[in-house]
Amino acid sequence: MMNVIDRYEDFLVHVKHASQNTIASYMRDIRQYASYLNIVPRVAILDVDRETVSQYTSHLTERGKSSATISRSLASLKSFYNFAVSEGVKDANPVYNIHVEKAEKKLPQILTGKEVELLLSQPKCIDLKGYRDKAMLELLYATGIRVTELISLNVDDVNLSGGFIKCENSDKLRIIPLYPAAIQALSDYLSDIRPKMIADPNEQSLFVNINGGRMSRQGFWKIVKVYQERAQIDKDITPHTLRHSFAAHLLENGADLRSIQEMLGHSDISSTQIYAQLVKQNLKSIYNKYHPRAR
Repeated sequence: MMNVIDRYEDFLVHVKHASQNTIASYMRDIRQYASYLNIVPRVAILDVDRETVSQYTSHLTERGKSSATISRSLASLKSFYNFAVSEGVKDANPVYNIHVEKAEKKLPQILTGKEVELLLSQPKCIDLKGYRDKAMLELLYATGIRVTELISLNVDDVNLSGGFIKCENSDKLRIIPLYPAAIQALSDYLSDIRPKMIADPNEQSLFVNINGGRMSRQGFWKIVKVYQERAQIDKDITPHTLRHSFAAHLLENGADLRSIQEMLGHSDISSTQIYAQLVKQNLKSIYNKYHPRAR
């Protein structure tokens, strides 16, 4: 018997008589969505609720997808769940009343180099939580990965001797280098701290919470907010702020856009080019502040 995704494709072909392009687009969106469900929330496609769909739109935003792309994906999912409801295998469509906010024109906020150093210095390596938090923040700034990717990492994704991590999502595998301080923080955490925190010796998650299970998005978000307050940085810092800062600082120091695109995992170079605009804006601000004839 065909599963619901295959039955939906059959419906598009033989009942809706949709074009090949439409079918390809819808099925690509749905299969990417199904892959996401298997990796992050680990929920069956027919057990999804509205909150899971909202989290998926946030995931697409973090990956640099445009509002148009996300809207198209939601349209595909809405059609799929309408079919599931009509077949009696889903009670209600979880995509209703979910809207995609138009991308703001303003450039993303980043931290200065001094602010990054201040934030990274906040976790104190005097207890298990301090060592873990230090490793998480160092890794996030070292690699620029998304928070979903951070909490999805397993121990086997870290290669300390090689000085890199493997970051895999539904699209591709990325190999991202680590700077020495991040390697040291991870080494301390993996050798001395994590074994004391895990609840199950077979636990594969790289970063675990106080109960010994995989760290959640919400849990890490709270950690960042705690250290922002301790550092007394007057900016709204989120996990994504460190990703933006990673990219902007690399660009400021001479890295090329293609390399940054590869490390960030952007499918389109246009998503990476926003950091060039950001650097130019910062340079203009510095010029206006310090050039004697600009005042």
